Amino acid sequence: MSTFKEMTDEQLALLYIDGNNKAFDELLARIKDKIFSYVYYLTKDEDMANDVFQDTFVKAIMKLKNGQYTDSGKFVYWVMRIAHNVFVDHYRDVKGERIVDINKNNDIQNLKEINRENEMVNEQVRQDVTRLMNALPETQREVAFMRYFQQMSFKEIAEETGVSINTSLGRMRYALINMRKLSHKHNLNLTLEL
Repeated sequence: MSTFKEMTDEQLALLYIDGNNKAFDELLARIKDKIFSYVYYLTKDEDMANDVFQDTFVKAIMKLKNGQYTDSGKFVYWVMRIAHNVFVDHYRDVKGERIVDINKNNDIQNLKEINRENEMVNEQVRQDVTRLMNALPETQREVAFMRYFQQMSFKEIAEETGVSINTSLGRMRYALINMRKLSHKHNLNLTLEL
């Protein structure tokens, strides 16, 4: 029987799902520094990084216990994606609490960093949506593209594709359902930042 040290992260995660808590202890010891470094890079604040780090592992444990993990690659990247989503949620919660003090030297720089972070999150969301759309059947992809990227009405879509408005609506409905399923499957947060 192999020891925990010889196992991959993915094997340890699956052992933990089966009820072996020591497997998770080994897994945590292996990846905690990488995850904390990533979270600190996102937050640039040690207290916030600690909060996001703890919330990340609570969510990871819940997802593991609820059977929401499948061995589909590197476990550490799965946890990083959770950390990213926790950061976005946490940032959204505290964003309204930030008060800008114009007497501080770096407030304009802080605002620029916040704006840049929003741009980065939004770009990632756009890339994720594009990948999800590319995974759709052609008829659904066509309607979703026309609706969201060309901002066409369903009447215009129906005329352009030569189908009824109801068919266009139905295709859009199935496109949204399929994209929602794929986003949940791949743990994607598709919320744009303002």
